[in-house]
Amino acid sequence: MMMASNGVLDARERGAMLSRLATDRFDVLVIGGGITGAGAALDAASRGLRVALVEARDLASGTSSRSSKLVHGGLRYLEQFDFKLVYEALRERDLLVSRLAPHLVKPVSFLYPLYKKVVERPYVGAGLVLYDAMEGTRRPVPHHRHLSARGALKLAPALSPARLAGAMLYYDAQVDDARYTLTVARTAAAHGAVVATRVSAVELRRGPDGTRVTGARVRDEESGREFDVSAEAVVVCAGVWTDLVHELAGVRAGYSVRMSKGVHVVVPREAVQADTGMIVRTDRSVLFFIPWGERWIVGTTDTDWSGDRAEPVAAEEDVEYILAAANRVLARPLTRSDVIAVYAGLRPLVAVAAEGNGSRPDKGVRGSKPTTRVSREHLVDVPLPGLASIAGGKFTTYRLMARDVVDAAVAGADRDVPASVTDQLPLLGADGLAAVQACAGRLAEDYRVPRPVVEHLLGRYGTLASEVLDLLRADPALARPLADGHPYLRAEVTYAVTREDALHVEDVLMRRMRLYIESADSGAGVAAEVSAIMGRLLGWSRRRRAAEIRRYLDLVAAEQTVTDIGSGSAYAAALAGASAG
Repeated sequence: MMMASNGVLDARERGAMLSRLATDRFDVLVIGGGITGAGAALDAASRGLRVALVEARDLASGTSSRSSKLVHGGLRYLEQFDFKLVYEALRERDLLVSRLAPHLVKPVSFLYPLYKKVVERPYVGAGLVLYDAMEGTRRPVPHHRHLSARGALKLAPALSPARLAGAMLYYDAQVDDARYTLTVARTAAAHGAVVATRVSAVELRRGPDGTRVTGARVRDEESGREFDVSAEAVVVCAGVWTDLVHELAGVRAGYSVRMSKGVHVVVPREAVQADTGMIVRTDRSVLFFIPWGERWIVGTTDTDWSGDRAEPVAAEEDVEYILAAANRVLARPLTRSDVIAVYAGLRPLVAVAAEGNGSRPDKGVRGSKPTTRVSREHLVDVPLPGLASIAGGKFTTYRLMARDVVDAAVAGADRDVPASVTDQLPLLGADGLAAVQACAGRLAEDYRVPRPVVEHLLGRYGTLASEVLDLLRADPALARPLADGHPYLRAEVTYAVTREDALHVEDVLMRRMRLYIESADSGAGVAAEVSAIMGRLLGWSRRRRAAEIRRYLDLVAAEQTVTDIGSGSAYAAALAGASAG
């Protein structure tokens, strides 16, 4: 977890990282390791500032690993007249696809079925014309197209032909949200940031006059040790925890955060016969069918949440709503037996924007309108000197959010701070990607692995794939797949520990890899193997390895109990096998 010039976050070097955190003085301390916090750390570090980031759990452990995994302009926001949001999101999407992260953000097509030919086609078509026009002339994705009902069924035989009047085909992009967040954090480390996970802020410190924030008291969640981190400015990017961090500072910020729960279900690719993603209207909003390797992600919901921020769970009615909405347009209905996994995340929406900094939000406004009508635009506040916070926004516009909150944090700095340069800064793994992709066949020969293995690694690590491949030369056993039917290699577990700051089994199976949502047993069957590989690297005792397995299985069981997914004999056998291992 120690900073290095190539962005290495080595969990074996955690002690050295904590020492730096406790002894160095930073220009900016970022609280929160989601996409906005990671983006803020990169933005500040790439301006030449000394930066530290602390995250109470794992990078992307909250909202930023539980999204729809889309980088998109937000077509449906045009109906809400959020033109500024759509314009910014489209420009950001194209920047990520073409320059900043082409290895991680990739175009994906969506079919929009039409059921009212006379009314819907001109209306939706006009919206897509505007969508394309906002993007501009230099574009990395194709323009939209009109399709007949026959053309729509050719692309998506899964659609019921009943009432189908045609369709529109348009493009957005998709991303592994957790891996993207991790890559942004590693890029920040490559520019000098100290990145510390499992370190929580327990108090915000103020200077002698009591007016300016000068850092934070933090707790190492692995050992329980507390110490101070000194900084000229503190930036709060805590998502749904933002209000709680404001309370630590004893301030009333100019907004509060409203939590909106979004639930998704994962089904096998063969359950929905289509060669494109789909987006369909529901009685509440829209429903996405998002291609995800050999699976589909289907969702989402949008409802108020007042429960546990750390582990939001899907309710029975959430799953039923998604399946019912999907089945309104499918020829072959989805059933509960099709569902591989269910996951829930929380959107940190701005509930109230008060006039002026430090004013008190009107608590009576909370919950006054459906969350689907609350703007996804972000809001920055500076409730005290030395303290800036941000909430709202969406994954796609994280870079703009990071820029804005860092601008606010350094506005009163004693020295000139350069403007943001992240629009010109490719993430780790992006530079030289086209050349490395062209050499995929040669890499396969050189490392004596099948070409699909190289292509899989390039799609996850970009030009850093060679670092994973180098591990195979040192230990050929790491070339074996971790789980049958999935492309992940055992080497990727080693890489997660030595380069990507993985401290626990859940960090690997939930976020470094996505077996938690991709496998029928939620990764339970390989938890023992992951624990063994991590244990050898981190010096775990036999008891610690067993505890890590139990911890992961408990997390899996809690989710499965709520949704009643995977409770059959195969799932039970996987749990028993993992426990025995």
